[in-house]
Amino acid sequence: MLKTTTLGLALLLALSACQDGQYAASTRHLAPIPPATLALMSAKGVSPADPILMRAYKKESEIELWKRGTDGKYALLKTYAMCRWSGQLGPKTREGDRQAPEGFYAVTPASMNPNSSLYLSFNLGYPNEYDRSLGRTGAHLMVHGSCSSRGCFAMTDEVISELYAVVREAFAGGQRAVQFQSYPFRMTPENLARHRQDPNIAFWRNLKEGSDRFEVTGAEQGVGVADGRYVFDAGDEATAGAVARRQADDERQVAALVASGTPAVRLVYEDGGQHRSFRETMVAAGGGLGEVSRPEALAAGPREVAVPAAGPVALAGKREPVRGAAARKPAGPGGTEAERQRLLKIFAAAGAGQE
Repeated sequence: MLKTTTLGLALLLALSACQDGQYAASTRHLAPIPPATLALMSAKGVSPADPILMRAYKKESEIELWKRGTDGKYALLKTYAMCRWSGQLGPKTREGDRQAPEGFYAVTPASMNPNSSLYLSFNLGYPNEYDRSLGRTGAHLMVHGSCSSRGCFAMTDEVISELYAVVREAFAGGQRAVQFQSYPFRMTPENLARHRQDPNIAFWRNLKEGSDRFEVTGAEQGVGVADGRYVFDAGDEATAGAVARRQADDERQVAALVASGTPAVRLVYEDGGQHRSFRETMVAAGGGLGEVSRPEALAAGPREVAVPAAGPVALAGKREPVRGAAARKPAGPGGTEAERQRLLKIFAAAGAGQE
């Protein structure tokens, strides 16, 4: 009985997160920062040893890399396209839900895995203090290579090699932890207006408080937890005033958008997404990304769900438009289903090793 239970738990863990085993020791973790990125750092007056901060956006499928300058403020250095994330917009709450986490996390030297079976990886530190305060479960949530996700942010091997090198050099320069901010989408008035009736909106507005403080000050925010919410450094009076003005201006824009008829919606994914550049490349080239998890879910794309002012959510059945080659419909009757089947074949060819 004990043996059966142990095997069952092992199987559950294997299916519930991005399991990051160990490959034989390699030197890929020692790869240098690419010359083009070093040149970009030099042009912006920062060095590989200067502290960094990262921000992830699910809907846009992007990770931003920020560097701290000599003035003590962070500035955007580079934006990377995500190759794959899984689940829906919204936080991770339990083991096995395939959700990529949302919130404020810390990557430490102990989080780095130089011998990852997913090329290279670093752990985000989920669950953090906030997640634990709500009884959330799960583990092994990472940024890694291999373009395959069960709750992680998956990049191409080339991109994770660069990110790993940048994080490694920041640690070598003395940084003790890298703040990783994870959001459902960019915290713009447009996104807040459109998602205003999503069940997660209160949580997302809490995340926006931290986002606003970072963008106003250019400084990494101290993050705590109180009464089931993230709390942030208040700063001095001038900072508090600037943040309050930013938030009030955004609220006015949200109100104006709602008044002008911006619909309340939810985006419902088959199982996460990826940056549009990968989708367009795969369609144009007929594959070529290696192991892509659940390609059939990517082929379907997200559905836009209309949320009425009151009452239950109503499915609108509308798909978000796909840009570029993937948006073209074949001529003739039945084109929509034929196009879907064509996409499925392309993604299946690229994802023969899906999870």
